[in-house]
Amino acid sequence: MFKILAIDDDLDILALIRNILQRDKHLVSVENQAYRLTAEDVQGYDLILLDVMMPQVDGFEFCRTIRSSVDCPILFLTARSEEEAIVDGLMSGADDYLTKPFGVRELSARVSAHLRRERREKNTSRQQIGGFTFDFDMKQIWVGDAQLYLTKNEYKICEYLARNRNRVFTREEIYDEVYGMDGHALYSTITEFIRSIRKKCKEHDVMPITTVWGVGYRWQ
Repeated sequence: MFKILAIDDDLDILALIRNILQRDKHLVSVENQAYRLTAEDVQGYDLILLDVMMPQVDGFEFCRTIRSSVDCPILFLTARSEEEAIVDGLMSGADDYLTKPFGVRELSARVSAHLRRERREKNTSRQQIGGFTFDFDMKQIWVGDAQLYLTKNEYKICEYLARNRNRVFTREEIYDEVYGMDGHALYSTITEFIRSIRKKCKEHDVMPITTVWGVGYRWQ
């Protein structure tokens, strides 16, 4: 049994989500006013479903507020299909999104896939890779005494490339590692994530990800 939090200002949507996920034997909490929640209120959950279009504080802003405090998958619920909106949402720290209206089987399958992936990724090892310290349990990266503050997907990309140091990966291969074969995000999000990683690394005078033009990326 996993603990799941659903946040949406539509009470009918919340009732539907609760019914579907309780049927799957999950413990489901629902909230319809994100602006009243603090980072402490969303602690202890295994997955968060977060609506994008909400009053006072939208899903993007709320995700950015809590992302550094929670280490669980965050899935956006959105009726918006524009590429820019989706990329912005994923860059704010979300792991995936579901487009409304969604089906019962789709919600159940996507939630289960993210929970399985999250469980597989748990380990307790630390490793030095090319001047960086990876804490695979805490999902953190350090440069000397300074921590790189990465979103969940940025960390996934860094770990994947670093574990396979000097091997070149295409954008599509990185996408599959981050989202899995059932991902519905856009390939262009990978380019944006890598741009963000490089910007954060540059602040520490390091640049581990190189571009192999016409092929992809590698950690050197």
